[in-house]
Amino acid sequence: MTFTAMVAQPPPMPDDPGGRGEDFGKSSPVGLLVLLVFLVAVVFLARSMTKHLRRVPASFDPPAGKHEAPEKEVAPVEKPEEQKNGAS
Repeated sequence: MTFTAMVAQPPPMPDDPGGRGEDFGKSSPVGLLVLLVFLVAVVFLARSMTKHLRRVPASFDPPAGKHEAPEKEVAPVEKPEEQKNGAS
């Protein structure tokens, strides 16, 4: 009587598994930390953006009663010759 045992084994790995080695698809604690830091940054950026957007007026059009901007008074500019003559 002859007895033959067959055992199931995974196929042998090729020399170059193409990046799909033993650790393929596993994340590390450093990756989780980076993800949490990005999440916290996004939360703070969203809060800041909301705060700034609340300060934006509903319309940038000028009010209906005012069509012209108020004129500013401009001081007269003295010429250099007048400054020399006036200082003497």
